[in-house]
Amino acid sequence: MRILITNDDGINAPGLEVLTAIAHEIAGPEGEVWTVAPAFEQSGVGHCISYSHPMMIARLSDRRYAAEGSPADCVLAAIYDVLDGAKPDLVLSGVNRGNNAAENTLYSGTIGGAMEAALQGIPSVALSQYMGRGTDDLDTPFEAAVVHGAAVVRRLLEKGIWTQDDYRVFYNVNFPPVAADKVLGTKVAAIGFRRDTSFSCEPQISPTGRRYLWIKGGPQHTPTLPGTDAAVNLEGWISVTPMRADLTAHDLLARLEAQLA
Repeated sequence: MRILITNDDGINAPGLEVLTAIAHEIAGPEGEVWTVAPAFEQSGVGHCISYSHPMMIARLSDRRYAAEGSPADCVLAAIYDVLDGAKPDLVLSGVNRGNNAAENTLYSGTIGGAMEAALQGIPSVALSQYMGRGTDDLDTPFEAAVVHGAAVVRRLLEKGIWTQDDYRVFYNVNFPPVAADKVLGTKVAAIGFRRDTSFSCEPQISPTGRRYLWIKGGPQHTPTLPGTDAAVNLEGWISVTPMRADLTAHDLLARLEAQLA
């Protein structure tokens, strides 16, 4: 098996080291693991691509590359340059430092990398590690992902639903903010929504007197509705969410057609 890995935290992120180990375990001794990741952190870029300007790419070592672009850029660079059109069998994106549950999903570059792979017709999984009090005192805050990551991916490969339609299904996995031995198991969960909190911006004055705006996130431990991703994560479960890039509100099509007729 040939696996491509990427992330949005950057080529030197500790979560990418975790994902490298997961990928090698899945690929096996006869498999290949290729890394094409952003040269610098790309958190919050979503499914952005560098359409209006070129990007540099550098070979760091055997099967390991850094690109000056987004995670989606990295997937494209891997397929059409590094691998010269030979698509990988699987793309893994992460392991993100911090959750990509609830509305974070819409901003996530980790998700963007997996989404681009799905649009290219490649099975893909995004993986993220929820952080919190339960991970603060661990030797590695990625412990839950380290211990359970390969097993979750393997179960998805063996028993997951992998569609062949235009907007193929990909998967979003979030590991809970607890030690590995405290993980309760895996739950399939829809995207939740953290009510009464959101991203915002805050003005600050620099030492030179210039006014800047900083984007800031809301509280990450606000529960979502029962059974949705962030809620089950905070209970200690690994969440698995099937996703598609199709943004159509299919449940409203017939009603809207009738009302606009």
